[in-house]
Amino acid sequence: MDDYPLLNLFWTMLWLFLWIMWFFLLFKVVTDIFRDHELGGWGKAGWLVLVLLLPFIGVFIYVIARGKSMSQRDVKQLKEQDEAFKTYVQKAAGSGGGSADELHKLSALKDKGDITQEEFDRAKAKILA
Repeated sequence: MDDYPLLNLFWTMLWLFLWIMWFFLLFKVVTDIFRDHELGGWGKAGWLVLVLLLPFIGVFIYVIARGKSMSQRDVKQLKEQDEAFKTYVQKAAGSGGGSADELHKLSALKDKGDITQEEFDRAKAKILA
């Protein structure tokens, strides 16, 4: 450990951190290129070639030119996912409530005398099945 001073260890950790952050940014830019629905096929191909052939310059140009719209697409995707989740939860929760409503209606029909006890039992078994 005497051959590798503490300051060199900190520099190595800093460079490793920056290297990992660079790859994170590169992957973020590439996924944003493919996620953008407003950008045409040739535009996507052009940005991808620029980002892959000249990675440092290409990524920085992309972030400068389209950074604001990147965040807007992120927000839009999160809102769509949130709405889809809420819709799913409402459908899942609503399916149980639908059978309770139908049972209540059946009970009201039976109480009014519109259906017999046997008809009520058959309809109840169908709803609960």
